[in-house]
Amino acid sequence: MTGPRYTPLAASLPATVPFVGPEAQERARGRPFAARIGANESGFGPAPSVIDAIAEAASGAWMYGDPENHDLTQALATHHGVAADNIMVGEGIDGLLGYLVRLVVGPGDAVVTSDGAYPTFNYHVAGFDGTLHKVPYRDDHEDLPALLARAAEVDAKLVYFSNPDNPMGTWHCAEAITQAIEGIPEGCVLLLDEAYVELAPEGTAPPLDVANERVIRMRTFSKAHGLAGMRVGYAIGHSELIRAFNKVRNHFGMSRVSQQAALASLVDQSHLQKTIARVAAARERIAGIARANGLTPLPSATNFVTLDCGRDGKFARALLQELISRDVFVRMPFVAPQDRCIRVSCAPEEELAVFEQALPLALASIT
Repeated sequence: MTGPRYTPLAASLPATVPFVGPEAQERARGRPFAARIGANESGFGPAPSVIDAIAEAASGAWMYGDPENHDLTQALATHHGVAADNIMVGEGIDGLLGYLVRLVVGPGDAVVTSDGAYPTFNYHVAGFDGTLHKVPYRDDHEDLPALLARAAEVDAKLVYFSNPDNPMGTWHCAEAITQAIEGIPEGCVLLLDEAYVELAPEGTAPPLDVANERVIRMRTFSKAHGLAGMRVGYAIGHSELIRAFNKVRNHFGMSRVSQQAALASLVDQSHLQKTIARVAAARERIAGIARANGLTPLPSATNFVTLDCGRDGKFARALLQELISRDVFVRMPFVAPQDRCIRVSCAPEEELAVFEQALPLALASIT
């Protein structure tokens, strides 16, 4: 008896995920983490008004969600001052990345990204048999001019660029991005991942220009809004590109509860501003803990702080494992020279106190 006849592409791909989740690590360790500060979630949680909306929507969970995501789409369009046909809601930025890659990337098509940038994007490109071309970071920043130059060299159909950046937390100003956008090659789309933009300084996000067919921007409710478990993201772009998502997306991929949660969170801007302030305070707290232990915090415009361990990737990985052994879940960049760092997510004081206690013990065990 023969099994499934996988496509040659599927047969060639590894059966792995871009990130090993904390839950998988907890199962392997046989105990929970005391500080879950590695996945860039918001431990500050959603607004009370959002929790109420989730509870109210729960009784309707027997129904499929609105396949047009109408109410949330309309609210997002009003919030951003664009038309509803410039907005596409999806299952987090991760889901939208998959749809965009499916729309524009075929076997062998060139795609450009930074070496060490968000690996889930690379996962989608591999899944549709695209060819990745990578550009190194420059001074711990993604190098947009170099990305676009490489795109022109290889006739890329898609360029990935995040601002602010994950995993380094660095950012570029809006003016620099606006100038670089003018250099997008013909036939290429710039994917501007703005998952952390609500947490960034004023002047980080360039003005929205939905008339530009070669730029699509993606945002999420997973970070500042504290709804990572709801899986709600959205794209902002030219109406024709946005409309094309309907060719390939899962029209019933968004749950009714998730839609209502995101809508309530968008309305509660007061709580959002409080969370932004708490994240800023947590960044300072993490930076202080790092300096007290001889590590160097990088400037951050996100809900995490990247800490330069001052050595190489081997040292940073050893430190990460020692922290995990002390029940502190953190992550680190994958590619040198950024892998000299570890990355610590902002969190309530109780979890940061656990990190503060564990860090010197972890360092002492490897030095």
